[in-house]
Amino acid sequence: MGLTASVLAIDAGNSKTDVAVVAADGEVLATARGGGFRPPAVGVETAVDDLAETVTRAYTAAGVNEVTHVSACLANADLPVEEEQLAAALHARAWGRSVDVRNDTFAILRAGVPDPRGVAVVCGAGINCVGMRPDGRTARFPALGRLSGDWGGGWGLAEEAIWHAARAEDGRGGPTALARTLPAHFGLSGMYALIEALHLEHIPDLRRHELTPVLFATAADGDPVARAIVDRLAEEVVTMATVALTRLELLEEETPVLLGGGVLTAGHEQLEDGVRELLAARAPKAVPRVVQARPVLGAALLGLDRLGAGVDVQARTRGFFEA
Repeated sequence: MGLTASVLAIDAGNSKTDVAVVAADGEVLATARGGGFRPPAVGVETAVDDLAETVTRAYTAAGVNEVTHVSACLANADLPVEEEQLAAALHARAWGRSVDVRNDTFAILRAGVPDPRGVAVVCGAGINCVGMRPDGRTARFPALGRLSGDWGGGWGLAEEAIWHAARAEDGRGGPTALARTLPAHFGLSGMYALIEALHLEHIPDLRRHELTPVLFATAADGDPVARAIVDRLAEEVVTMATVALTRLELLEEETPVLLGGGVLTAGHEQLEDGVRELLAARAPKAVPRVVQARPVLGAALLGLDRLGAGVDVQARTRGFFEA
């Protein structure tokens, strides 16, 4: 019979997965990294099979074969029914005696706060927002793209930039430097060439996200259209955060608002300034902060929360990831 650790922490995003095995005293016994977690693309069982390979490597390195609790923060767990489905799939693997599944945005939030209280807005490929209170109350959004009223995220920003640049090219819209900078990124002469290359998949569809940094660089150079798109993203970030604060009755209390994901952690000055200015006007007691910690830390802390671990135990786990 093998050893039992305290928590298996899983942070599984679309592009990569991190897992950590944590002992009862907060010591991190082992970590492992694997590929992305994409149930909508490959199916739940195949996605969990891929996850199992990463978990097995971590368990082998830690010298354990089960844990007390599995704390999994997973991409594509956007609705309660999806969380339940994924929790059942993970429970069937018998990695731990109990299993909690949450959307991966909760991991970023918990990684950035000393206790489970605050709001996080994450802007990576998509955009999402969650909030939590120590009493277990949460606030969240479906985060299914335009279907659920979302705007933003790296993919959406690239699409918006292409739309404006295409209209500038043929005269339906006003001029913008994006009509030059977007095709230039791929070594193309103009928007017609870029549109054709994307439509015929000479440029793989997945490479569209490369245009998001181009949008921000064009905005930084002063292009009014690009700057307007960035301003709209700041508006969306603050709108989501303010709604979550209101739902949790935290608008009148000093509350951390964590900013995570590749777009919000990239240091875009206009975006950062816009978020802080709008947040100061609409939620003056909110305290915005960019989260740089690895999200798997948040999954581990959520697991330790569930097991009632003390402050010293959680500090030891945090210290490992922040060293």
